[in-house]
Amino acid sequence: MNPQITTPTVEFARWFSSTRRGARLARILALGQLDAWGVPHGSEGSDAAALIVAELAANAVLHGRVPGEDFELRLALGTVLRIEVTDTRADRLPRRPEPAGDAESGRGLLLVEALAKAWGVDGRGPEKTVWAEVDVRERYGELVNERR
Repeated sequence: MNPQITTPTVEFARWFSSTRRGARLARILALGQLDAWGVPHGSEGSDAAALIVAELAANAVLHGRVPGEDFELRLALGTVLRIEVTDTRADRLPRRPEPAGDAESGRGLLLVEALAKAWGVDGRGPEKTVWAEVDVRERYGELVNERR
């Protein structure tokens, strides 16, 4: 885990079915949790986190799915918001794509890269975790601290 949030202030973790419905639910619950932590719906930080969660969850469902296995979403708020999505396909590591100009897919990780302070992949045995960090406390630190 990144040393910036070795001791996160608050955490959220849930397992979801490796389906489109599971990916959608992960995004919805992440937004609700962020709002409860003081990162309001519709704010820049909330919108960035929503897009990142949606992309990482969709990738877990599309590229990391193993029949009968779920994926995990973990949020940790410390000095930054760390978003982690873990699936059971460590053999399929994401890489920065170079989509063709007219391609209809392949731009998701470019979006993650543009919105996140940092992102990467950690492997643990048969699993991999794709993570991204977003600065929400710098923008909303007072709200985050007040709501806890």
